[in-house]
Amino acid sequence: MRWGWAPALVGFVALSGLAGVLAAAAVTPAVALTGSAADSTISVFDGLPEYIKVEPLAQASTMYAQSNGQQVPIASFYSQNRIEVGWDAISQNLKDAAVATEDPRFYEHGGVDVSGTLRGAVLTALHKSVQGGSSITQQYVKNILVQRCENKQPDPTASEAVQKKQLTIYESCYNDATKVDPSRKLKEMRYAIGLEKEYSKNDILQSYLNIALFGGRVYGVQSAAEYYFGVAAKDVNLQQAATLIAILNNPDNLRIDRPDSKDNGAANGYKATLERRNYVLDRMLANGKITKEEHDAARATKVEPKISPMSNGCMTAQKYNAAFFCDYVERIIEQDPIFGKTEDDRSNFLTRGGLKIYTSLNLDLQAQAQAAISSYIPPADPALDLGSSNVSVEVGTGRVVTMVQNRPYDNTATPSPATTAVNYNTDYDYGGSEGFQTGSAYKVFDLLEWLQEGHSLYQSVSGTQHLFPQTAFHESEPCEDIGGAPWPVSNDEGETVTSTTVMNATAQSINTIFAKMATQLDLCGIKQRAQDLLVHGADESANRFMANPSSVLGTNYIAPITMATAYAGLANNGVACSPVAIDKVVDANGAAHAVPKSQCSTTPIDPQIAAAAIYALQGVLRGGGTAASANPNDGIPIFGKTGTTDNSIENWLVTSSTKVAQATWVGNVEGAVALRSQSFQGIGGGNVKFAIAKRIIAALNAAYGGTAFPSPNGKFVTAPAPPKPTTPTVPAPGTGGGGTPGKGGPPKGKP
Repeated sequence: MRWGWAPALVGFVALSGLAGVLAAAAVTPAVALTGSAADSTISVFDGLPEYIKVEPLAQASTMYAQSNGQQVPIASFYSQNRIEVGWDAISQNLKDAAVATEDPRFYEHGGVDVSGTLRGAVLTALHKSVQGGSSITQQYVKNILVQRCENKQPDPTASEAVQKKQLTIYESCYNDATKVDPSRKLKEMRYAIGLEKEYSKNDILQSYLNIALFGGRVYGVQSAAEYYFGVAAKDVNLQQAATLIAILNNPDNLRIDRPDSKDNGAANGYKATLERRNYVLDRMLANGKITKEEHDAARATKVEPKISPMSNGCMTAQKYNAAFFCDYVERIIEQDPIFGKTEDDRSNFLTRGGLKIYTSLNLDLQAQAQAAISSYIPPADPALDLGSSNVSVEVGTGRVVTMVQNRPYDNTATPSPATTAVNYNTDYDYGGSEGFQTGSAYKVFDLLEWLQEGHSLYQSVSGTQHLFPQTAFHESEPCEDIGGAPWPVSNDEGETVTSTTVMNATAQSINTIFAKMATQLDLCGIKQRAQDLLVHGADESANRFMANPSSVLGTNYIAPITMATAYAGLANNGVACSPVAIDKVVDANGAAHAVPKSQCSTTPIDPQIAAAAIYALQGVLRGGGTAASANPNDGIPIFGKTGTTDNSIENWLVTSSTKVAQATWVGNVEGAVALRSQSFQGIGGGNVKFAIAKRIIAALNAAYGGTAFPSPNGKFVTAPAPPKPTTPTVPAPGTGGGGTPGKGGPPKGKP
């Protein structure tokens, strides 16, 4: 006869002896609370902490957008797929199955089931499987300790050396929480008794069912019921409840979301899980939780999962054409200190906080904007690296209403060529690119400085000059961007314009007129007018926001959301308000959490100057204006500006009503292919932006409406006395001058 089990038995007999010491404290909750015997026996554990702090569970956060007045979930974020629910949201079948199987005397003992502990100790010592060795309260304690370890898992973004140290800490923590030895068992029992002094039995059972692992990253009965059967925890039937409690016994091996498993897959009817499920039903019958008829009927059923995966991250928001917006919101939460002091704090807040994140996105308008782009611009084109985007923001609030682009979102390690993880609408720090040259869409800021310095819209300016020496320009401090070779400027079709009013030059987007205007202005003032409307470079580290001569025709690299924000600010009587994407955040306890607020410009544009500029910019969308074909002519007043860089590499239309502004961009993501050499659904590449924007503007106007803009002050629309004639300089036309090859050079004015 072999006696190799004897040492283990001795150890567990010793543990069982100590468990016996606990008997007086563990018999009933009442004794644990009031008995003098309990006070005396518990003194043996003076060296152990009496109470384990119950910390908030990691819960999945959900992001919402609006559709037809309803909040629609578009994405979830979690480190553990868990939705914590209350007592009434858990089926009685689940409660009964858990108690009958895991701890039949749960409502009788005071935290430790002494007879179960003794049985478990002996069976383990004899190398047999443990049946009910730990009470539900003890199992809950173990889960709490394991959850604490989950917070110590290695950070995949850290260096290899740091990850190695983190892994050591995590493994040590997990081993301490799960190892089978007398010291851990004693601690577990001590904590269990302490918990029963603090919480009711129902609270402990509810918490246990919410914290437990059900395989993979699925935690808690609500997420488990939804994932495995597509129903809420309160709606599971008897056999489903028994199956879920069966999985608890060995989550990794008994999970039923791997139908191809040879050991426990669909082909053999999930044999291992079925056997454990039937054992659960047997225990429910033996403990009087179900009738013989219910037992037999449930036992006769198969294990039939209906796997309903819960998304994690923004990929599934593509279903709503909202993945890029989702990514934008995620980055806001990860970066804004309002959501936590450190990056780890903010990440945990999102993936563990059980948040409800209500955003500004309008899914109905989003769908129409996506359809407008997708109707003309394919996600991939063999001729060029093609991109297109649209973003719209509310006037006065900064709320982002739409955010779409031609390519689907894919942030995986191996995206297809027709997808991207780069958000064409946003700054680099929020998942965007380095931005795009805006072309003549930037002329709005030239116009504002023109008016700011006392000029009139009906002042005539010569357009014959095509080569501008750097000395023709000036700028005040702190700008120091003038210098270099003469700047060659040409008009869209190479024509020479002798002289015209600024009003007409705005509607026709005449480059040489605006270049000549700039010689009479402070270039730093033009830059300041842009900054007054919250304009900045999309990636200042790559392309500094400049005030050089060519910048007056749009050679700065700016994100579409920034241009939409600026035009919305102009429509808001000159007060620009930063874009916001989050309306409200509610935490797991139902309390509102602070969210980033729109920050409005501290140096707004003079309202009279804004009104005069808008007056001129309305001509862009009227008959004869460069964007007249984009006007839906629905009676809603609108202003805007086109933008086309050299060789039509980048193409823009930015517009606004009194209610909402939008920016539409079509262009080269990389490379320098002239869009005018391309055709999209029979429309030339230089004009396709109008077809796209017209549909989007019409949808926005239908949803928001709009009122008349303020009338301009007479001093801005009165023609001054004609200037004395001058002899123009007419050099050979240049290229438009100064752009960066391959990234969309300086603009050419007309679309």
